[in-house]
Amino acid sequence: MSEQQGTDAAPVLAAEAALTTARFGADGLLPAVVQEHASGDVLMLGWMDREAMRRTLTEGRVTFWSRSRQEYWRKGDTSGHVQVVRSAALDCDADVLLLRVDQTGAACHTGAHSCFDTHPIDAVDGAAA
Repeated sequence: MSEQQGTDAAPVLAAEAALTTARFGADGLLPAVVQEHASGDVLMLGWMDREAMRRTLTEGRVTFWSRSRQEYWRKGDTSGHVQVVRSAALDCDADVLLLRVDQTGAACHTGAHSCFDTHPIDAVDGAAA
């Protein structure tokens, strides 16, 4: 086995371990929070089944399961607003995936940088109370 082949196997083995650890819901889905690597901005939340998570972790591009269309969609394939995976982590309960990405263009389908840019809520600032 060449050194290059060994390198290619590492992400596949890591993905398999993550898929074994991940706790998908009764509907077979796992929420995936997408965060911009450079800024730390939370960009969006999407849903993944085992296959979408496998594709994301082994191909380096974020793939979601569309609950409304009942199909896979790779972020940016039609819009050009690509999300390239920089790192991934499961939360402490292994039931949420955090993806840190390099974002090209807007993350939100509305054209906003983040899906959380459009509806701010005035809340009590607990640090100021």
